[in-house]
Amino acid sequence: MTIETADAGKKPVRGNQTLAKRVREALLSLGGEAHRAVVIEQIAKHMGHDARQIPEDLQEAVILSFEQNWRDERRRATYGFHLPFGEGSHRWGVRQPEYAH
Repeated sequence: MTIETADAGKKPVRGNQTLAKRVREALLSLGGEAHRAVVIEQIAKHMGHDARQIPEDLQEAVILSFEQNWRDERRRATYGFHLPFGEGSHRWGVRQPEYAH
């Protein structure tokens, strides 16, 4: 199954933005950086899921949201996403705006 289905409409974009905000919030609450599995677990718990049985589609959606927003320069700046150990790493981070330090 791909994201590019005919019935996708506007919902995936909004869902992507909502997930990106949740990823950002989770990373901030985890000190600004964490393994993606920990981020996904925190988001799943916040959404009411059992952390031991996180739906695969939720895991994929969170990963896709981070990756799409990280790859887009404008959205990366908006959310502050970065990969502390470089591309291919599963450790995610969020940069704080300069004025926040």
